[in-house]
Amino acid sequence: MRKIFLLLFWISSLLMNAQQQVNEALKKELDEIMKVDQGYRMLFDSEITPEKREQLLEDLNIDKEEFKKKSWQLVAEHDSLNIQKIENIISKYGYPGKILVGEPTNKAAWYVIQHSTKIGKYLPLIKEAGKKKEIPFTWVAMMEDRYLMNENKEQIYGTQGKGEMTKDKDGKEVFISFVWPVKDLKNVNKRRKKAGFDSTFEENVKRMYGPDFKYEPYTLKQVLELRNKNK
Repeated sequence: MRKIFLLLFWISSLLMNAQQQVNEALKKELDEIMKVDQGYRMLFDSEITPEKREQLLEDLNIDKEEFKKKSWQLVAEHDSLNIQKIENIISKYGYPGKILVGEPTNKAAWYVIQHSTKIGKYLPLIKEAGKKKEIPFTWVAMMEDRYLMNENKEQIYGTQGKGEMTKDKDGKEVFISFVWPVKDLKNVNKRRKKAGFDSTFEENVKRMYGPDFKYEPYTLKQVLELRNKNK
């Protein structure tokens, strides 16, 4: 009887290990997708050195003249290609999370969806992945905030900033950066702590905009007015 029990335990362990084995081919594909998604955005980082930008252009096989000519259009083109790839992967595997592709590769699909126009379609899948701990819940929170901002609704966790081209009192065009309006602002840090963030709302604002940024608690009405001023 003991031998049968040990045999069953051994078979069960083998099956469990097989289920938890990382899909190396998929991991490699997602790592490449994430490299492109993040690399293209790093090119526009204001703090990047000229040498680092040169290296990135080389690593991503981007022609310098094409980059100068197309700029952010290149990012949009690759975002479009990447979301198609991710949708194909999701249709086959579901969300490619920690068990399937390991960490940090489980970020790849999240990044691509976060940078797409299809957050509403995939937010339920992201929430499910968060519940199963395939991704940290903080990522779920950031995507939910992005979705709410895109829908012109108040965000919950205070993770999203925005910028609008508007006009000042003299009618001159100016660009204003601000934190997207937060629902129940006085309790935002309680929600952030529960979600697993290791920073406060105030600390996150400084991280997004720098130590000298002066936070103004805009309302939805105010931010929509900013947008409408430039129409």
